[in-house]
Amino acid sequence: MCIRHGEGSPDMNDRDGTDGTDGTDGKLIDRDDKSKDKDGKEPLRVGVAVRKRRRALHLTLAAVSARSGLSVPFLSQIENERARPSMRSLERVADALETTAVELLAASDTARTVDLVRAGDASGLTPFPGVRPLVRGHHQLHAMEFTGDQDAGREYQHRNDELMYVVEGACQVEAEGRAYRLESGDALFLSGGVRHRWRAVTEDTRILVVAVGEHIHATSEPPSPGH
Repeated sequence: MCIRHGEGSPDMNDRDGTDGTDGTDGKLIDRDDKSKDKDGKEPLRVGVAVRKRRRALHLTLAAVSARSGLSVPFLSQIENERARPSMRSLERVADALETTAVELLAASDTARTVDLVRAGDASGLTPFPGVRPLVRGHHQLHAMEFTGDQDAGREYQHRNDELMYVVEGACQVEAEGRAYRLESGDALFLSGGVRHRWRAVTEDTRILVVAVGEHIHATSEPPSPGH
């Protein structure tokens, strides 16, 4: 069953930002995210994925705006590749579209097979301070690097398996009612479906999170006879 919100057809506001508003409707406009890629880095192409997901849910831009707190003009610019969202904005859009930022990123690029991410490269996305995607595009592997004092402030539950590795510092993890303190060199494996939350406990903390992509439906198959 499709979820319907807002009034009018799903595309009533889908006109390249020419919806008659000036962005002063009281909703947050992510002005800092409208930067162009003058440094020569490849911009994130997530607009098509956002539009496709919105239309699949039969939502108007106005409905997504109400859910996310982002303005209709800014959302239209994202969909038409005229604005690049920050990680925080992308997560707000993803929440409004009942999906995840990882899903939208995975659906944004299917062309790459070999992709080098240099140290300091934001991977085509303006992230939260201290958050860096390490894998771009539509792949089975998803990886993020977290540095500094990080606290997502919410609980996570992913479809697939996840590994947390502490490169430096320490972090506190709560998973299935148990608390774990991880320090440099420690690794914590979380199977798909495990509810968890975590936070860094030192300013010099650096954590690598590697997981099977949310768009992959991983299943366990018994070994064939003779193996």
